[in-house]
Amino acid sequence: MLPEKRPASPLFSSGPCAKRPGWTIKNLENAPLGRSHRAAIGKSRLKDAIDKTHAMLGLPEDYLVGIVPGSDTGAVEMALWSMLGARGVDMLAWESFGSGWITDVTKQLKLDDVRKIEAPYGELPDLSLIDPARDVVFTWNGTTSGVKVPNGDWIADNRAGLTFCDATSAAFAMDLPWDKLDVTTFSWQKVMGGEGAHGMIILSPRAVERLESYTPSWPLPKIFRLTKNGKLISGIFKGATINTPSMLCVEDYLDTLNWGETVGGLKGLIKRSEDNLAVLRNWVEKTDWVDFLAVDPATVSNTSVCLKITASWFTELSDDDQTAAAKKLASLLDEKGVAYDIGSYRDAPAGLRIWAGSTIETADLNDLIPWLNWAYGEVHSIYK
Repeated sequence: MLPEKRPASPLFSSGPCAKRPGWTIKNLENAPLGRSHRAAIGKSRLKDAIDKTHAMLGLPEDYLVGIVPGSDTGAVEMALWSMLGARGVDMLAWESFGSGWITDVTKQLKLDDVRKIEAPYGELPDLSLIDPARDVVFTWNGTTSGVKVPNGDWIADNRAGLTFCDATSAAFAMDLPWDKLDVTTFSWQKVMGGEGAHGMIILSPRAVERLESYTPSWPLPKIFRLTKNGKLISGIFKGATINTPSMLCVEDYLDTLNWGETVGGLKGLIKRSEDNLAVLRNWVEKTDWVDFLAVDPATVSNTSVCLKITASWFTELSDDDQTAAAKKLASLLDEKGVAYDIGSYRDAPAGLRIWAGSTIETADLNDLIPWLNWAYGEVHSIYK
């Protein structure tokens, strides 16, 4: 039997993610469209976005926030190309994006002193292997594996190297230890449900010192340059962005930051996401055909919740048939207008990925669960 009630919103994509509850295009009517982002009004909006980000994340006073082009990818690449090479680097990867950063560092930058510390989907690598004398690059939350770092205890306080943290599906949803993070990046379209194409980069004083004391041996495209004549380009962190931003997207980001304040700021946003995970965790515990892809419960993501199908009939299928069956399950929910874009990432094990960030209403996840069970039953009947 088809469940009677549908989620009020079927938007469970892991990026771009659902807009905040109550969002409407009318909220963006005051965007300074057709104006230069260098004009006073444009700079003011950009500076406002920077200041609100700094305040809501609870950053140390001497940390800098900048808006950069190219989404989180652009922000990460900017950091890697501008600062790596000063010392050896440990590259952590347990899903596709971390693996992508390894490829860039080894194949594009072609650094010699690189240690790859990896783990399969569902697990974390051995964090005790990290050498504090070296730089380290890692994702805080594996968006495509649903595995997050549980804390920053493994990062040494007296480290000599810099920490480069891709926090795109963690910022605003997880309690990040800023004193442990030197370079942090994220994008608007993840946890806060903003629009795509814009990234954020957060620098500690140690990161600024690296930028002003080290010059890479390779040429840097203009779009990656954070310094000029050996000094930080401070305007980037005051609203003078490197590339032309969309003022419509800036207005949208400001709208969602303002909404975040109404739900309790950072603590409220984290709680909304954790409450959403609790709904899915309760369902997983009571359901015999599904489990989290994350092996350790302490590492289960509260944003990009990745699930594997554990029923014996499914695990006995070939890899291709498992992929087809999981895609069929997701497509049934899409066809019914119940859940969009919840198939697992293309490089991940066959299964589901459900966004549970703060812009998702808990009631919608509660209403989704009967549909998940229904779709599973439909797919099981095909493979009996």
